[in-house]
Amino acid sequence: MKNILMITTGGTIASRHTDAGLAPMISAQQMLEYVPEILEFCVPDTLELLNVDSTNITPRHWLQMVAAIEERYDQYDGFVICHGTDTMAYTASVLSYLIQESPKPIVITGSQRPIDLVNTDAKSNLSNSFLYASDPKSSGVQILFDGEVILGTRAKKMHSKSYHAFSSINYPHLAVIQEGRIIRFITPPKGQGPVFYHELNSRISILKLIPGMNCGALSYMLEHSDAVILESYGLGGLPAGPDYPFREELAHWQGRNKTVVMTTQVPNEGSHMRIYQVGKTAKEDFRLLEAYDMTLEAVVSKLMWILARTTDPLQVQEMFYHPIAQDLLFLSASAQDIE
Repeated sequence: MKNILMITTGGTIASRHTDAGLAPMISAQQMLEYVPEILEFCVPDTLELLNVDSTNITPRHWLQMVAAIEERYDQYDGFVICHGTDTMAYTASVLSYLIQESPKPIVITGSQRPIDLVNTDAKSNLSNSFLYASDPKSSGVQILFDGEVILGTRAKKMHSKSYHAFSSINYPHLAVIQEGRIIRFITPPKGQGPVFYHELNSRISILKLIPGMNCGALSYMLEHSDAVILESYGLGGLPAGPDYPFREELAHWQGRNKTVVMTTQVPNEGSHMRIYQVGKTAKEDFRLLEAYDMTLEAVVSKLMWILARTTDPLQVQEMFYHPIAQDLLFLSASAQDIE
């Protein structure tokens, strides 16, 4: 049987009700007592790494997770990380860049309700995660939630209350688990790693465009960040004209090793800035990077990983458009930008 390490970080799955609201209080060993069936297919072990609400997760915590897995990588056949749902997609994306080419599975799960409640999704999510982590065909970083396996770079939380909390954006589910059976749709090739990375640059800002907004926020972000992500509308465009002096602000910061990435507020189908004039001219004039079919979580995570290694614009562009863990599929358009 496979040896699987469960790493707990807190979150709803480990929470109990208090007078101040739900707070992580359930130990890792107590959580295992709710899923005795896993003993039929694996030998579980536990590590209580953190005990926080995932709203409080920081890059420092992500690096702790990486260090914990790297230190124990040779001792176990797979890893299950219990995590709060609110920033789970960010964690899955970040770990996809910090732990690349892992031939062993790193499965992230959690729940919408605490594991000690009668009506909870925690037990099935946890049991399914151990099952998937124990399967010899599993590898790499994934989220497992509500019976669905989602690639780490493609997950997004889409529902705040329902058990079907996560969706796979612009990419199929890898598998589903039904009645204790793994039904695979995609089996990614096992990596030749693992390759671990140990640094992140968190000087990243996001500006969500809204009609009529002042560009002062962009000025502030460019001054205090190494990269700014512009969440535009539709296929991606930069507002222009006398009411929108965004272009003047970008021109002011050109040549100062600032990275600007355009993405879209629309969750599915991605951006394509060359379709409309508001996108095409901005992209050509200011050499903006474009997220295409990447999730926002993946864009944030990838920039943190890249900018910890370089801030040279050409190197940043090359690394950003290089696909990792299937985070970017729109390769034909990407190639045009690199040329």
